[in-house]
Amino acid sequence: TAGRWMLSLPLKAVHDVVKGGIKVKKSIELVAEISEIYVRNYQNMLADPNYTPDELTAISAGYAKLLSESADVLQDLKNVVNVTGMSLTDAERLAVINNAYKSLLNYRNLVNYYTRKNISVSYLRAKKKNDTDRVLALYGSADERYW
Repeated sequence: TAGRWMLSLPLKAVHDVVKGGIKVKKSIELVAEISEIYVRNYQNMLADPNYTPDELTAISAGYAKLLSESADVLQDLKNVVNVTGMSLTDAERLAVINNAYKSLLNYRNLVNYYTRKNISVSYLRAKKKNDTDRVLALYGSADERYW
């Protein structure tokens, strides 16, 4: 009935705000995951003899670009979460939070893809030298590998 429907509106608003808060938390965790993927794998790449110094510089620049773009999304998210300065409705704010989360998820996937492609270059070079065991050991055991 109409009365029951009216009572459910505040609960829906609270539910949406909680959902938005969870997305903000997950977004921050995604940025941390992106950074961790970069740090862990780039350190391994520095120890990998299958890359030249110029290639490592280029790989680093690629990571820097992806990290910068994901940090920009996080800054946009921070601006939306901090109520001051922006006049958005709750629905608009939740939409921005949701879009930021989707963007960060996409960046995390791009960083994983970029990492896998760079590791695959090393693996192919090691295969030519019949030295794949070193690459496999450097980037993780069969259980740890995601590439």
